[in-house]
Amino acid sequence: MAEKREIKWDKLDNTAHLFPVIAGEGMSNVYRISVILKEEVQQELLQQALEKVLPWFDIFRVRMRYGVFWYYFETNQKPAPEVKEEYRYPCQFISPNRNRNYLFRVNFYKNRINLEVFHVLTDGMGGITFLKELTYQYLRLAHPPLREKMGDGLCSDTSLNREDSYLKNYKKSHKKGYKTERAYHVKGEKLKPSELGVMHGLMPIRELKKACGHYQVSINEYLVAAFLWSIYQECLHGMPSRQPITSCVPVNLRPYFDSITMKNFFVIVSAVFHPQKESYSFDEVTEIVAESLRGQINRENLENLFAYNVSNEKNFILRAVPLFIKNIAMRYVYHTSALANTTTVTNIGNIQVREEYRDYIEGFRAFLSMSEGQNVKGTICSYQDTLVFTITSNLADVSVQRGFFRRLSEDGIPVKIETNGVYDE
Repeated sequence: MAEKREIKWDKLDNTAHLFPVIAGEGMSNVYRISVILKEEVQQELLQQALEKVLPWFDIFRVRMRYGVFWYYFETNQKPAPEVKEEYRYPCQFISPNRNRNYLFRVNFYKNRINLEVFHVLTDGMGGITFLKELTYQYLRLAHPPLREKMGDGLCSDTSLNREDSYLKNYKKSHKKGYKTERAYHVKGEKLKPSELGVMHGLMPIRELKKACGHYQVSINEYLVAAFLWSIYQECLHGMPSRQPITSCVPVNLRPYFDSITMKNFFVIVSAVFHPQKESYSFDEVTEIVAESLRGQINRENLENLFAYNVSNEKNFILRAVPLFIKNIAMRYVYHTSALANTTTVTNIGNIQVREEYRDYIEGFRAFLSMSEGQNVKGTICSYQDTLVFTITSNLADVSVQRGFFRRLSEDGIPVKIETNGVYDE
């Protein structure tokens, strides 16, 4: 009982400082990762699984508090959040005063388990780790023979590391990390305030690789280029623009710096296509985007990007500034940098599960909520031989989505479309 009463506190990682400042009902900074099972989800067992798994993950078992100078985490002693059947649109704001003060939620719909996470806790890699352990625990409860075979603990390769890898790998740098040139923004009639349109495109990785081979680019480069191409064609109609079409592309830093942290550890690079003449071909756009990304995704540049942010956090004078003043400054900086991006395309990567659980799992989905200036976003994840590109949008028009999947079809990639029903109404 003594251990249960112990309250620990923890700092937010370097990236996380921004999220509580800018988050609210209109911009939740919540992402969703879902697992699709081959059977209907049983609510009671999922609740039991969450109650079993949560105490292992200190990074999720927290509430957020604010001090004089910084926000911080403290151990949340309340019971695990209540697992509910999904009843509203995804990625809505997680109020600190509801949900038993937890900063994530778990719900389900038919055979799908959804994990929604306020980005202040962790990035997509941390979310996947938690969701996989939750799923394994659920399947063991639902299938006693599986539990007898696998035991009842965490997988041996699951990391519970909570270091701030930004600080650990920080080297002094004076370069400013991010450009702030205003980008082209996709606009149009918006859906209702609480609505989020979700469109999944499922495609075989084999055919996708063939198309990438034709253009001599990686899967990530190809899909980012196709997304920017669809904005160029559907919104600018192939015409020149004074402003570039720019996509944030988050890069997972763990492989570059030998990190296994569960906290946020990523930076943003930008794929930039500036249409300065008429009628670029898709080949040209793909080459421009690939070159743009390749020039940035190397250890030295990635180190410079987060070093600039960490240097601000370590600055003695800035550290002594009260939190409410820091918040004003961070909102201003965020607003300026947000205008420099048209969209975001993030790649969660290939999700691996333990062999013993594969027969029960059909696939995964992942997607992002909207943010300032970005009314349409893309998220990539894959499982076994299928890749899913999910487009989220708060716009009623689906021209960008249609243009993107049409581009893939023209390159010989068969795409199966699923939506959350917003566009059928």
